[in-house]
Amino acid sequence: MNSESVPITPLAQLLDHREREGHRVSFRVTEDWRQGRTMFGGLLSVLAVQAMRDTCGSDWPLRALQTNFVGPVAPGVVHVDVVLLRQGKNIRQVKAQILQANAEGQEEIAGVLLGSFGVGRESTLPTLRPPQVAVANGVETSYPWPYIPGMTPPFTRHIEFRHAEGGVPFSGDDSWHSRTYVRLLDHAGIDSELQAVMLTDAGPTPALAQVRGYTPASSVSWALELRPVQIGQLDGHWRMDKDALAVGDGFVNEKTTLWTPCGQLAALGYQVVAVYA
Repeated sequence: MNSESVPITPLAQLLDHREREGHRVSFRVTEDWRQGRTMFGGLLSVLAVQAMRDTCGSDWPLRALQTNFVGPVAPGVVHVDVVLLRQGKNIRQVKAQILQANAEGQEEIAGVLLGSFGVGRESTLPTLRPPQVAVANGVETSYPWPYIPGMTPPFTRHIEFRHAEGGVPFSGDDSWHSRTYVRLLDHAGIDSELQAVMLTDAGPTPALAQVRGYTPASSVSWALELRPVQIGQLDGHWRMDKDALAVGDGFVNEKTTLWTPCGQLAALGYQVVAVYA
């Protein structure tokens, strides 16, 4: 079946149809959330965070999330097993394992995540809110990335990308950074925290701009740090700033900074990406 003809399943629908049994939360992921031979990593992390909330409580905001992508996750039933490691006065530490049955029906670990949830408290530290650096192009003058069946990952049909600055993947450009406006197209019922988790992982490493012609790449690990934000409108464009920090031996160390539609710092992400060029 052509990926363009695969029906779209909104994120809210995937979450609404989850099933919980004790410390296990199960989801049924559809083909349109595929990224190559596996599920889009940002969705995998969102499912894990939702399972952590279901099992251990949703009263404290997520402060940090460590994700190790152990193996590919195919569309279908995905299980998330959650363990509360420790809860103190201010911090809750939670572990989640992503499991899926293989061809023989045996469950295999496909991802391991650690979530740190922390309650806000009074502090003598002054507030530091870094400003968003301006780029030459606004949303309207930025180039919209097209969806190309067979080349563009199916999950990108859920997200609007508008390229503002830096290198474009597979263009042979000498840039090591990219600035992109992003927006979850069907975000009804999805709060800002889950949107931040997904959108921080939405774009390709800017190192792919150095390559001329398609080259596969995959995330190995992802460290995400979130800043709780209050935003009035969730239907605007967030800005995803990506910078390659170090490259060599087929691996890229990169940093992503995500800004809310009104310019507040929402998340910092650090990834190790394997590039097969």
